[in-house]
Amino acid sequence: MAKVKITQIKSQIGQSERHRGTLRALGLGRIGNTREHDESPVLAGMLRKVAHLVRVDQS
Repeated sequence: MAKVKITQIKSQIGQSERHRGTLRALGLGRIGNTREHDESPVLAGMLRKVAHLVRVDQS
Protein backbone atom coordinates (compact mmCIF):
# COMPACT_ATOMS: atom_id res chain seq x y z
CA MET A 1 0.00 0.00 0.00
CA ALA A 2 1.27 3.49 -0.84
CA LYS A 3 2.44 5.78 1.93
CA VAL A 4 1.46 9.43 2.28
CA LYS A 5 3.59 11.95 4.19
CA ILE A 6 1.48 14.67 5.88
CA THR A 7 3.00 17.87 7.31
CA GLN A 8 1.07 20.53 9.22
CA ILE A 9 1.83 23.96 7.75
CA LYS A 10 -0.74 26.21 9.45
CA SER A 11 -1.91 26.64 13.02
CA GLN A 12 -5.07 25.03 14.31
CA ILE A 13 -5.88 28.13 16.37
CA GLY A 14 -9.15 29.64 15.17
CA GLN A 15 -10.23 26.46 13.37
CA SER A 16 -13.41 24.58 14.17
CA GLU A 17 -13.41 21.76 16.71
CA ARG A 18 -13.95 19.26 13.88
CA HIS A 19 -10.80 20.45 12.10
CA ARG A 20 -8.77 20.30 15.32
CA GLY A 21 -10.08 16.79 15.97
CA THR A 22 -9.11 15.69 12.48
CA LEU A 23 -5.57 17.00 12.98
CA ARG A 24 -5.35 15.08 16.27
CA ALA A 25 -6.56 11.91 14.55
CA LEU A 26 -3.84 12.36 11.94
CA GLY A 27 -1.25 12.63 14.72
CA LEU A 28 -0.55 16.31 14.15
CA GLY A 29 -0.95 19.32 16.41
CA ARG A 30 2.01 21.62 15.89
CA ILE A 31 3.26 23.41 12.81
CA GLY A 32 6.05 21.40 11.22
CA ASN A 33 4.94 18.01 12.59
CA THR A 34 5.08 15.23 9.98
CA ARG A 35 3.40 11.81 10.01
CA GLU A 36 3.33 8.99 7.50
CA HIS A 37 0.09 7.07 6.88
CA ASP A 38 -1.09 4.36 4.49
CA GLU A 39 -3.23 5.69 1.66
CA SER A 40 -6.94 4.88 2.11
CA PRO A 41 -10.37 6.36 1.36
CA VAL A 42 -10.77 7.32 5.03
CA LEU A 43 -7.47 9.19 4.98
CA ALA A 44 -8.44 10.95 1.74
CA GLY A 45 -11.61 12.27 3.38
CA MET A 46 -9.70 13.51 6.42
CA LEU A 47 -7.18 15.29 4.19
CA ARG A 48 -9.95 16.97 2.20
CA LYS A 49 -11.35 18.37 5.44
CA VAL A 50 -8.04 19.94 6.55
CA ALA A 51 -6.40 20.53 3.14
CA HIS A 52 -5.86 24.22 4.00
CA LEU A 53 -3.78 23.27 7.08
CA VAL A 54 -1.53 20.50 5.74
CA ARG A 55 0.89 19.64 2.93
CA VAL A 56 0.68 16.13 1.46
CA ASP A 57 3.61 14.38 -0.22
CA GLN A 58 3.45 10.97 -1.90
CA SER A 59 6.19 8.59 -0.74
